[in-house]
Amino acid sequence: MHGLSSAPLAAILITRNEEANIAACLGSVDFAAERIVVDSGSTDRTREIAEAAGAKVVTTQDWPGFGAQKNRALELATQPWVLSIDADERVTPALREEILAVLHAPTADAYDIPRRSSYCGQYMAHSGWYPDYVTRLFRRGTARFSDDVVHERLVAQSAPARLRNDLLHESFPDLESVLGKLDRYSTAGAQRMLQQGKRGSLGRAVASGVWAFIRTYLLQLGFLDGRRGFMLAVSNAEGTYYRYLKLWLLQQRGR
Repeated sequence: MHGLSSAPLAAILITRNEEANIAACLGSVDFAAERIVVDSGSTDRTREIAEAAGAKVVTTQDWPGFGAQKNRALELATQPWVLSIDADERVTPALREEILAVLHAPTADAYDIPRRSSYCGQYMAHSGWYPDYVTRLFRRGTARFSDDVVHERLVAQSAPARLRNDLLHESFPDLESVLGKLDRYSTAGAQRMLQQGKRGSLGRAVASGVWAFIRTYLLQLGFLDGRRGFMLAVSNAEGTYYRYLKLWLLQQRGR
């Protein structure tokens, strides 16, 4: 579909060592007139695979954070509409058709898309993970990404409308990936809380971790996701516990 019949859409993504994901991601957006990859020094075959798929690939030497890097990709787009997608996300055929319909007859300048994420091989239907609406489709010039180092968000000038069909998120294929991201994100989260002047303690770390488990497993109906729901609730508890614990240790180090 890529080529003469392509849609007036730029699919943008940022990468680093995503050779396991990039081909499937780019294949799911082959209806876009532009596919733009901004890579931050991959040491695997990410760039070669992306170029072979027909994407425009730009390499950066520094890492300014997720939000700033996504804005770099956004600045390279020339189409009237933009779809921001991560390398571990996939546009389903149903979502593709819905996006094409929106581009033909838009009712808003930005759109939220429900995202369904997988955890160790299972797509989660509860646990606070679904529907996880993310603002990803927007008219170019009406939105930019926040400058957050992690957990960046798209800031639109007007209230987004909502699409119905899911964006699939291959977020955690195995437990090793869960533990790796838990460590990285808890560190970044602790540093951000320190910059915001928040305080941590051992007691707060324990209490916050317990509350994260209760919220995920009980209040957000994680128990309906079965054994994976229990595993996810424990992961959330651990991530929260380590974030506050790392914050406390950063404060101790700064004394």
